[in-house]
Amino acid sequence: MDQRRNNSKPIKNQDPINAFIRAREVLIIGDNGEKLGPLKRNDAIQLAEEKGLDLMQVGQQPDGLAICKILDYGKFRYQQQKKNKEAKKNQVKVENKEIRLTVNIGQHDLVTKAKKAREFLEAGDRVKISLKFKGREIAYMDLGKETLDRFYKEIEDIAKIEKEAKLTSRFLDMYVVPKK
Repeated sequence: MDQRRNNSKPIKNQDPINAFIRAREVLIIGDNGEKLGPLKRNDAIQLAEEKGLDLMQVGQQPDGLAICKILDYGKFRYQQQKKNKEAKKNQVKVENKEIRLTVNIGQHDLVTKAKKAREFLEAGDRVKISLKFKGREIAYMDLGKETLDRFYKEIEDIAKIEKEAKLTSRFLDMYVVPKK
Protein backbone atom coordinates (compact mmCIF):
# COMPACT_ATOMS: atom_id res chain seq x y z
CA MET A 1 0.00 0.00 0.00
CA ASP A 2 1.20 3.51 -0.84
CA GLN A 3 2.53 5.49 2.17
CA ARG A 4 0.32 8.48 1.45
CA ARG A 5 -2.87 6.38 1.61
CA ASN A 6 -2.32 4.76 5.03
CA ASN A 7 -2.54 6.56 8.34
CA SER A 8 1.18 6.60 9.18
CA LYS A 9 3.03 9.89 9.69
CA PRO A 10 3.31 12.11 6.61
CA ILE A 11 6.59 12.47 4.75
CA LYS A 12 8.45 15.71 5.62
CA ASN A 13 7.55 18.69 3.39
CA GLN A 14 4.65 16.72 1.94
CA ASP A 15 1.49 18.43 0.80
CA PRO A 16 -1.55 17.76 3.01
CA ILE A 17 -3.37 14.92 1.26
CA ASN A 18 -6.16 12.51 2.15
CA ALA A 19 -6.12 11.72 5.90
CA PHE A 20 -3.45 14.37 6.60
CA ILE A 21 -5.88 17.21 5.86
CA ARG A 22 -6.75 18.72 9.26
CA ALA A 23 -9.93 20.63 8.39
CA ARG A 24 -13.24 18.94 9.19
CA GLU A 25 -15.05 20.54 6.28
CA VAL A 26 -13.50 21.18 2.86
CA LEU A 27 -14.47 22.98 -0.33
CA ILE A 28 -13.99 20.50 -3.18
CA ILE A 29 -12.65 21.21 -6.67
CA GLY A 30 -13.11 18.25 -8.99
CA ASP A 31 -10.46 16.55 -11.10
CA ASN A 32 -11.52 18.55 -14.17
CA GLY A 33 -11.73 21.93 -12.40
CA GLU A 34 -15.43 22.25 -11.49
CA LYS A 35 -16.45 23.27 -7.97
CA LEU A 36 -18.34 20.52 -6.16
CA GLY A 37 -19.08 22.55 -3.02
CA PRO A 38 -18.35 22.03 0.67
CA LEU A 39 -18.27 18.49 2.10
CA LYS A 40 -17.10 16.76 5.26
CA ARG A 41 -13.46 15.70 5.00
CA ASN A 42 -14.18 11.97 5.22
CA ASP A 43 -16.90 12.19 2.54
CA ALA A 44 -14.50 14.11 0.29
CA ILE A 45 -11.76 11.50 0.77
CA GLN A 46 -14.24 8.73 -0.02
CA LEU A 47 -15.36 10.58 -3.18
CA ALA A 48 -11.74 10.88 -4.32
CA GLU A 49 -11.00 7.21 -3.60
CA GLU A 50 -14.06 6.15 -5.61
CA LYS A 51 -12.48 7.91 -8.60
CA GLY A 52 -9.10 6.28 -7.82
CA LEU A 53 -7.56 9.68 -7.06
CA ASP A 54 -6.34 11.65 -4.05
CA LEU A 55 -7.64 14.66 -2.16
CA MET A 56 -5.04 17.40 -1.74
CA GLN A 57 -5.37 20.66 0.18
CA VAL A 58 -4.41 23.57 -2.09
CA GLY A 59 -5.43 26.50 0.09
CA GLN A 60 -7.41 27.83 3.00
CA GLN A 61 -10.17 30.41 3.18
CA PRO A 62 -10.15 33.07 5.92
CA ASP A 63 -13.13 31.42 7.65
CA GLY A 64 -11.07 28.22 8.15
CA LEU A 65 -12.61 26.23 5.29
CA ALA A 66 -9.87 24.24 3.49
CA ILE A 67 -9.85 24.27 -0.31
CA CYS A 68 -9.09 20.79 -1.65
CA LYS A 69 -8.66 19.40 -5.12
CA ILE A 70 -9.23 15.89 -6.38
CA LEU A 71 -6.19 14.83 -8.41
CA ASP A 72 -3.67 12.07 -9.07
CA TYR A 73 -1.03 12.95 -6.46
CA GLY A 74 1.73 10.88 -8.06
CA LYS A 75 1.24 12.66 -11.37
CA PHE A 76 1.09 16.04 -9.59
CA ARG A 77 4.40 15.39 -7.77
CA TYR A 78 6.05 14.24 -11.02
CA GLN A 79 4.98 17.45 -12.79
CA GLN A 80 6.22 19.58 -9.86
CA GLN A 81 9.62 17.85 -9.92
CA LYS A 82 9.79 18.36 -13.68
CA LYS A 83 9.05 22.11 -13.29
CA ASN A 84 11.67 22.44 -10.52
CA LYS A 85 14.27 20.65 -12.63
CA GLU A 86 13.55 22.93 -15.60
CA ALA A 87 13.79 26.05 -13.42
CA LYS A 88 17.08 24.84 -11.94
CA LYS A 89 18.47 24.16 -15.40
CA ASN A 90 17.77 27.75 -16.46
CA GLN A 91 19.48 29.25 -13.40
CA VAL A 92 22.74 31.08 -13.95
CA LYS A 93 25.48 30.13 -11.52
CA VAL A 94 27.87 32.94 -10.72
CA GLU A 95 31.12 31.83 -9.17
CA ASN A 96 33.41 34.00 -7.08
CA LYS A 97 37.03 34.07 -8.17
CA GLU A 98 39.87 35.82 -6.38
CA ILE A 99 42.99 37.57 -7.62
CA ARG A 100 45.64 38.49 -5.03
CA LEU A 101 47.98 41.44 -5.44
CA THR A 102 50.64 43.11 -3.31
CA VAL A 103 51.43 46.80 -2.93
CA ASN A 104 54.71 46.71 -4.87
CA ILE A 105 53.67 44.32 -7.66
CA GLY A 106 55.56 44.74 -10.93
CA GLN A 107 53.76 46.05 -14.02
CA HIS A 108 54.22 42.77 -15.95
CA ASP A 109 52.81 40.72 -13.06
CA LEU A 110 49.88 43.14 -12.82
CA VAL A 111 49.12 42.71 -16.54
CA THR A 112 49.37 38.90 -16.22
CA LYS A 113 46.91 38.86 -13.31
CA ALA A 114 44.63 41.24 -15.20
CA LYS A 115 44.56 38.76 -18.13
CA LYS A 116 43.48 36.02 -15.72
CA ALA A 117 40.80 38.29 -14.24
CA ARG A 118 39.63 39.05 -17.78
CA GLU A 119 39.20 35.29 -18.42
CA PHE A 120 37.10 34.97 -15.26
CA LEU A 121 34.96 37.96 -16.20
CA GLU A 122 34.39 36.68 -19.74
CA ALA A 123 33.18 33.41 -18.21
CA GLY A 124 30.61 35.46 -16.28
CA ASP A 125 32.23 35.13 -12.86
CA ARG A 126 32.48 37.73 -10.11
CA VAL A 127 36.08 38.60 -9.24
CA LYS A 128 37.38 39.65 -5.84
CA ILE A 129 40.63 41.59 -6.08
CA SER A 130 42.54 41.36 -2.80
CA LEU A 131 45.57 43.50 -2.15
CA LYS A 132 47.59 42.17 0.79
CA PHE A 133 49.57 44.50 3.02
CA LYS A 134 52.67 42.89 4.56
CA GLY A 135 54.21 44.26 7.73
CA ARG A 136 54.45 48.04 7.73
CA GLU A 137 53.04 48.39 4.20
CA ILE A 138 49.64 49.01 5.80
CA ALA A 139 50.79 52.56 6.54
CA TYR A 140 50.85 53.21 2.76
CA MET A 141 47.14 52.79 2.10
CA ASP A 142 47.30 55.29 -0.79
CA LEU A 143 49.83 53.07 -2.63
CA GLY A 144 47.45 50.13 -2.23
CA LYS A 145 44.55 52.08 -3.71
CA GLU A 146 46.82 53.25 -6.53
CA THR A 147 47.73 49.63 -7.33
CA LEU A 148 44.05 48.64 -7.38
CA ASP A 149 43.31 51.56 -9.72
CA ARG A 150 46.12 50.47 -12.09
CA PHE A 151 44.69 46.93 -12.04
CA TYR A 152 41.16 48.14 -12.72
CA LYS A 153 42.36 50.26 -15.69
CA GLU A 154 43.57 47.01 -17.30
CA ILE A 155 40.09 45.42 -17.16
CA GLU A 156 37.71 48.41 -17.11
CA ASP A 157 36.53 47.78 -20.69
CA ILE A 158 34.78 44.54 -19.66
CA ALA A 159 34.26 45.04 -15.90
CA LYS A 160 32.43 47.35 -13.57
CA ILE A 161 33.05 47.80 -9.86
CA GLU A 162 30.41 46.10 -7.73
CA LYS A 163 31.95 47.05 -4.35
CA GLU A 164 34.54 49.75 -3.86
CA ALA A 165 37.87 48.95 -2.20
CA LYS A 166 37.45 48.35 1.52
CA LEU A 167 40.03 47.44 4.15
CA THR A 168 39.40 44.15 5.98
CA SER A 169 42.21 43.29 8.43
CA ARG A 170 45.36 43.28 6.22
CA PHE A 171 43.55 43.09 2.87
CA LEU A 172 42.13 45.82 0.66
CA ASP A 173 39.26 44.08 -1.17
CA MET A 174 37.39 45.22 -4.27
CA TYR A 175 34.72 43.29 -6.22
CA VAL A 176 34.21 43.55 -9.98
CA VAL A 177 31.56 41.97 -12.19
CA PRO A 178 31.27 41.70 -15.97
CA LYS A 179 29.54 44.54 -17.83
CA LYS A 180 26.25 43.55 -19.39
